[in-house]
Amino acid sequence: MIDPKLLREQPDVIREALKRRHYTFDLETLLSLEKQRRELLAGIEMQRHLLKQESDEFAKQKSEAASSRPPLHLKERSKGIKRLEGQLKTFEERVERDLAYIPNIPHESVPVGDASANRVVQAWGEKPSHAFQPKTHLEIGQSLGLFDFERAAKVTGSHFPLFTGLGARLERALINWMLDVQTKEHGYTEISPPYLVNRASMFGTGQLPKFEEDMYRLKDDDLFLVPTAEVPLTNLHRDEILDETHLPLRYTGYTACFRREAGSYGKETKGLVRVHQFDKVELVKFTKPETSYEELERLVKDAETILQRLGLHYRVVCLSTGDLGFAAAKCYDLEAWAPGLGQFLEVSSCSNFEAFQARRANIRYRQAETRKVAHVHTLNGSGVALARTLICLLETHQRADGRVVIPEPLRPYVDGADLL
Repeated sequence: MIDPKLLREQPDVIREALKRRHYTFDLETLLSLEKQRRELLAGIEMQRHLLKQESDEFAKQKSEAASSRPPLHLKERSKGIKRLEGQLKTFEERVERDLAYIPNIPHESVPVGDASANRVVQAWGEKPSHAFQPKTHLEIGQSLGLFDFERAAKVTGSHFPLFTGLGARLERALINWMLDVQTKEHGYTEISPPYLVNRASMFGTGQLPKFEEDMYRLKDDDLFLVPTAEVPLTNLHRDEILDETHLPLRYTGYTACFRREAGSYGKETKGLVRVHQFDKVELVKFTKPETSYEELERLVKDAETILQRLGLHYRVVCLSTGDLGFAAAKCYDLEAWAPGLGQFLEVSSCSNFEAFQARRANIRYRQAETRKVAHVHTLNGSGVALARTLICLLETHQRADGRVVIPEPLRPYVDGADLL
């Protein structure tokens, strides 16, 4: 959530941010509500002041008389204040509700424009060259028996994956290896979180209320299947005050991820490119504000390590204001090359949310010297997401005989096998 002070003191900052994002929002109505809220609050404070003066006067008179009942106007003023407080609560709820729909303020370094303004900041490796026409992951998977979409559709429905045999083994190997890299080499603490989260957790990371239709919800319990491990990992410290000396905190965790992907994201796509359930190793950080952008660059490097060791050609893209996620102040997408499909696929998004999520989830830290309390900055990135990484792996390392070379780091996790 944006800082409410901006709404009261610098609405032009919000107005300009919405313009840069190409985001439609009725800010003028919200500003009108906020003005009415402030005027109502001022009126209540005046009435409270008058009530105190009159009550003090009555108490003085009562002490001088044998018996005295509170005058009627005191009771009426007290009732009036309660009515006004009820109105104030309504205005506060409306302002808070509307604030929840305003996206984060983009960082000044974010390119301005729509998706065409996204900026490639670096690339790693070269596009793989095959002496034959590379197959798609769907063709490779079918010939090697790595997954079975027909039976997945029978069991659940379309756009759900079902990995079989060596495909399931490779998926598990990738997850275990990625967790080992992030914990043993990059200093992340591993968490195995629940796959169901409550409404407060979804609100805290910014999925709710705006994106509720894209989520899978258990109606009877008002719980949601996690769209990403970012949600439970970030909410580990909801409503807590952290010690500055413990920052930054770094967590990693694996979950299956569930996304309904309504609207344009629901287009029919064959194979693993767009599915409603996929596996992902997530990276989450809690940092001090002054170091959060340094930590963002490190977060990107931690995710890049995975792609480099898998031998995948990829690029790092700084997203523009019009393509930026709702809660992010700045985001880098890591896009790996899929030779069979002939396109780059997003396999990781690394974002700095600054204090946006921390305000929603009430995550703060106590400064060591001043002992003052301030909001932390939160960051997250995929380290990395499957199954698109698996697509790029299969299509990059395929051979003319139809088999696939297993990248060396994964071999210890598949009993030393070097080929699928």
